[in-house]
Amino acid sequence: MSPHRTTIHRRLALTLVTTTTMAVAATSSEFPATRSFDSPVDFDRDVRPLLSNACFECHGPDAGSREASLRLDREDGLLGEDGVVVAGDAEASLLFQRITHPDSRRVMPPPDARHQLDPAAIRLIRRWIEDGAEWRDHWAFTPAVRRPGSPTDDPDRDPIDRRILAALDSAGLEPSPSIDRPTLLRRVSFDLTGLPPSIDELDAFIADREPNAYERVVDRLLASTSFGERMATPWLDLARYADTYGYQSDVGRPTWPYRDWVIRAFNENLPHDDFITWQLAGDLLPEPTRDQRIATAFNRLHRMTNEGGSVEAEYRAEYVADRVHTFGTAMLGLTTECARCHDHKFDPISQREYYELGAFFDDIAESGLYSHFTDATPTPTLLLTTSESDAEIAGHRNSIADHLATIEILERDGDDRFQAWVASAPTIKEPPGFVTHLPLDAVLDGGALENQVDADRPGTTAGGPRPGEDGGLRLDGENSIRAPGAEFARFDPFTIALRMRIPAMTDRAVLMHRSRAWTDAGSQGWELLLEDGRPRWSLIHFWPGDAISIRGVEPLPLDRWIDVAVVSDGSSTADGLSMFVDGERWPSDITHDHLIKAITGGGPGPMTIGQRFRDRGFNGGDVRDLRVLDRACSPLEIRHLHDGLAISAALASPDAIEDPELRSAFHAGFDPMVRTEVKALRDTRRSLAATLDRTPELMVMEELDTPRIARILDRGRYDRPGEAVEPGVPAVLGDLPANAPRNRLGLARWATSPENPLTARVAVNRLWMQIFGTGLVPTPEDFGVQGIRPSHPALLDELTLDFIASGWDVKAMLRRLVLTATYRRSSRSNDATDRIDPDNRLLGHGPGDRLGAEMIRDHALAASGLLVDRVGGPSVFPDEPPGLWQEKSGGTYPRSLGDDLHRRSLYTYWKRTSPPPAMLLLDAAQRDVCSARRSPTATPLQALVLMNDPQFVEAARVLAERVLTETEEVSTAIDVAFRRLTSRRPSEDERTVLLELHAAELAAFREDPTSAAALAAIGDAPRSPGLDPIRVAAMTVTCSTILNTDAATTRR
Repeated sequence: MSPHRTTIHRRLALTLVTTTTMAVAATSSEFPATRSFDSPVDFDRDVRPLLSNACFECHGPDAGSREASLRLDREDGLLGEDGVVVAGDAEASLLFQRITHPDSRRVMPPPDARHQLDPAAIRLIRRWIEDGAEWRDHWAFTPAVRRPGSPTDDPDRDPIDRRILAALDSAGLEPSPSIDRPTLLRRVSFDLTGLPPSIDELDAFIADREPNAYERVVDRLLASTSFGERMATPWLDLARYADTYGYQSDVGRPTWPYRDWVIRAFNENLPHDDFITWQLAGDLLPEPTRDQRIATAFNRLHRMTNEGGSVEAEYRAEYVADRVHTFGTAMLGLTTECARCHDHKFDPISQREYYELGAFFDDIAESGLYSHFTDATPTPTLLLTTSESDAEIAGHRNSIADHLATIEILERDGDDRFQAWVASAPTIKEPPGFVTHLPLDAVLDGGALENQVDADRPGTTAGGPRPGEDGGLRLDGENSIRAPGAEFARFDPFTIALRMRIPAMTDRAVLMHRSRAWTDAGSQGWELLLEDGRPRWSLIHFWPGDAISIRGVEPLPLDRWIDVAVVSDGSSTADGLSMFVDGERWPSDITHDHLIKAITGGGPGPMTIGQRFRDRGFNGGDVRDLRVLDRACSPLEIRHLHDGLAISAALASPDAIEDPELRSAFHAGFDPMVRTEVKALRDTRRSLAATLDRTPELMVMEELDTPRIARILDRGRYDRPGEAVEPGVPAVLGDLPANAPRNRLGLARWATSPENPLTARVAVNRLWMQIFGTGLVPTPEDFGVQGIRPSHPALLDELTLDFIASGWDVKAMLRRLVLTATYRRSSRSNDATDRIDPDNRLLGHGPGDRLGAEMIRDHALAASGLLVDRVGGPSVFPDEPPGLWQEKSGGTYPRSLGDDLHRRSLYTYWKRTSPPPAMLLLDAAQRDVCSARRSPTATPLQALVLMNDPQFVEAARVLAERVLTETEEVSTAIDVAFRRLTSRRPSEDERTVLLELHAAELAAFREDPTSAAALAAIGDAPRSPGLDPIRVAAMTVTCSTILNTDAATTRR
């Protein structure tokens, strides 16, 4: 084995030793009981968890699985008139009799139950009964209250420290001493900004002996833009933020504006109740701002699918369920998932209440699928305009208004032109503007269809339509007719007329369209359908939220020939759509009236009659005489298309000059001045459309005008709807505030009400977890009866009330936490705390855990000087192993260049089916669903990532060049590198090991200069000129080894 390989293996062994240290620190156990055996038994603290674990599955909130009609989760079930506990007498209590019964057929829980009560648990239940069996509601479902101060009251101490010290004293433990200044600055810098302190910042803090030096550091960090970036990461885990839809093809979608809003919100210290309200219901606030609407993207960040065969209604139900689960976890700290199929087995959330919550999130114009054939953003959306595009849009709209006003003037003042036209007695065979006319009376050779307007552009057939019984062509639902000339954009005025015979009533049939597929999230384009026999005429960008559509009030006549004509005036409004039958306007209702994007992106191809991919065709229908015009015909012209006489008859009338329909027809089709202005109007609308089409969109929330009826779904199945429900909240958490609307805004007001027992507690606990590593409640996702109780319930309540009183001030709360003596303690434990409190839930020592995935990468970039300090913008694509995208979902990874390679990890593109592999190996959340905490692991793969990932190697190389440029002395260079990566100077032992490593690497690279050159070539960052590549390579390995140590990757 070469000397270089030997050194690498020795280095790997060193790295694995430090990694193993982190693994030991990351393990977890149950919080130990610190009360004495003689202290009173508390039902909520001591007994309810036992009953929940062993009994609630059969005797809890879920009526569907409840046995013997017995509820042990309620006071009346345990202690009521028919209860199973006799206060003060365990032997007379049925509960105690059954849990101690000697007969295996009668003992509870049954011997084959998953969870059993051990002897210690049974003794505890007996003591509770004999002590009087006092009932207490679950702590998290009761309002926060201030409790008496601790025995260690000291006006000079923060109440946090007082309560922590009191708990330690009760357990017979002493707190660890305070940490030194470099360690403190490193800890607080990572906790508040996610980045290490620079050497200049370290030196300045060490030299600053003013009493408020640390406070000024904290204030500087809280004011840094990096603060918002650090705070955003855990929130984006909760919001299941990603840059792609997920599932099969997993294509991208523009979600980064939401991420940037989260960063802004934290940097601007948006009150947390507003932070929640904007995300739940920003669109429902009075005159919502752009940021308030962007915030509602929180509800739309779930996965979506467009996989073939997916049922739109099924996935729309999935999205509503995801919103309920995310709201429950992120805001309430509750698990709601199991209530989707049945009453919650442990917490008092019924299935009905689950669907009442879901009703809040079901009132938007969304599709269950996203588009397969286009890149349309699923509605509802927010246009992400800039100041420049806003000005451009406003200019176009002003010009459109001017054109419309000019047309109105030309029509109003056009008497002379109209009278002259009538006097000229023109012969009108057909209205002007024909681009296609297919008689459809015969099929020519090769399946062609005669086009009487342009013989060089015939129609075609597919699947062989045959002649009808009395003319025209008959369709069977699978074959079709295709015609040129109808490739209209939404700003184009046009008319299409088709004679047809409908054989029978049908719930759905495609008459004609230019689009791709029914299931393609609304089939972008235009379409004329039959729905329960009634015609629907639509222009669609993305159904249902970006479309205009009208639907006939009555069904069309059956089993006779009728002329059906549809018109769009190019205004992109539903008022500009109309339908005619046999020359008369068919009464219709507007069902959709919001079209702002293109209708031509559904793929190339002509219009199609009678059939569409994955849709129901015009089975048994007859068609003939298709006419397409590139202008919006007036009602009289439509009548003329029907009978061939209407205009001529009007002209021949002695009252022609007084005929308003004739006058309208003249201006619409025969007045050259109006037609010139109409063309200018269309051109301006085209320019407006071009601006809007290139403006990106963000999926947001927007309430339907008419609320959708929400129903309980049997076993959660979309195709088994049951009883209708109104929007509502779980009764155990209190009613909606008085006069609160029953919509998402009312839900937000309820969630952020001071009376709500959960939301503020959950938020404070999450902030505590961010600072101390573990929450006062270690299960931030579950404050229910299956969650772990708070280690310091009085402290949690006190902080919750203070948080609300402060106006939900996040920065103030974080500042208070990091200024405590508890926070500034050393992370080193002693034998007593290791034995009594191995998980440090009593806070005897300071936090000490591995840095998060993003922090480790950002730390390496910052220490090397590579980190690009730019906030916000589209996601970037730093280095990752080749071929992963192709393996998971197809496509090639679009690696970034330049500065984008070295942005903070927060900005790395997150593809759900192939997340950044280094981030996942370092325990980042997958972000498929809401995640309230990351589960730390320690594996050799993590060390291998830090040693071999190109970005970490590049960072080590750039850091090596930096320190070698600063000094010729190897020992000094190692000291500087070590300090940049660990915020302290190495010990003598550490320096000795690193010097030996460097010497061995230097010797190895001198024997193998090719390897030195290869190592120096990793990464895009430019090489420092004038440095010996062999020296750089040896120092690169040394810096990489430091980066792999516990000192560099752990927060102490």
